Amino acid sequence: QVQLVESGGGLVQPGGSLRLSCTASGRIHGINVMGWYRQDPGKQRDLVATISSVKTINYADSVKGRFTISRNRAGTTVYLQMNNLNFEDTAVYYCNLRNIYGGTSKADFWGQGTQVTVSS
Repeated sequence: QVQLVESGGGLVQPGGSLRLSCTASGRIHGINVMGWYRQDPGKQRDLVATISSVKTINYADSVKGRFTISRNRAGTTVYLQMNNLNFEDTAVYYCNLRNIYGGTSKADFWGQGTQVTVSS
């Protein structure tokens, strides 16, 4: 099992910045992907950004140029620096860790979610 603990959400004005953090513990496989997803009430959970254990990075088009994802050297903490936030970024943000065991074998773990609200 893997446990994920998130922090850093909150209320921010349009154009402002927030930094989310997520620390993983437990059975973290050497090959993995950590990332952030977000979800509005009644909607599906959408990818925001991911970073693999070999530092391959992927962003949703809506956040490119505004958000930056990174990991610490140990690979246990993932950060999401969010700049120039707008109303459409309001959502619950979830941290994800995907252990990749080979072939199609994988396991997903989720954090509890942290609310990001962009409001004037």
